[in-house]
Amino acid sequence: MADLHSIANLSPVGWYVASYLIRFVEVGAPDNDDPDRRFLTWENTILVQARDLHHAYDKAVAFAQRATEPYASHPTGEPVQWLFEGLTELLPIYEDLADGAEIMWADRRQRKLSTLRRWSQQRDDFVR
Repeated sequence: MADLHSIANLSPVGWYVASYLIRFVEVGAPDNDDPDRRFLTWENTILVQARDLHHAYDKAVAFAQRATEPYASHPTGEPVQWLFEGLTELLPIYEDLADGAEIMWADRRQRKLSTLRRWSQQRDDFVR
C-alpha cells in the first residue's frame, strides 16, 4: 500500500505546475558568481505533463535550461544570457485542466483581516 506522502505527490491527471528562477548576466563578467551581487531575476511558471514527481522535475529543469543560451544584447551587442538557478515550486495538479480548475494552492498561517485585504488586488492592479 502506498503511503499518504507518495499519493499526495502524484497527479491523478498527469500534470504538474513548476516554477523556476533564472538570472540575467553578462557572459564572462568577473562577478557573475558573487553571492552578494544583485541580478535581474525572473520566476517563470510552467505546466509539465509527467508520469510522476521525479519525471516532472526532470522535464521542468530541461524546459528551464532551454532558455539559457547566450545571445547578443540589444542595443550594445554584448553577449548576455539567462542562467538557470533552480526550481522554486513543483506541485501536482489534482483536477483535469479546464476553465476554473485549481492548479495551485498555498497553506498560509493565520493573518489579520487587514493584512489579507492588503494582499488582495483589484482588477486594474493587474494591468501594467
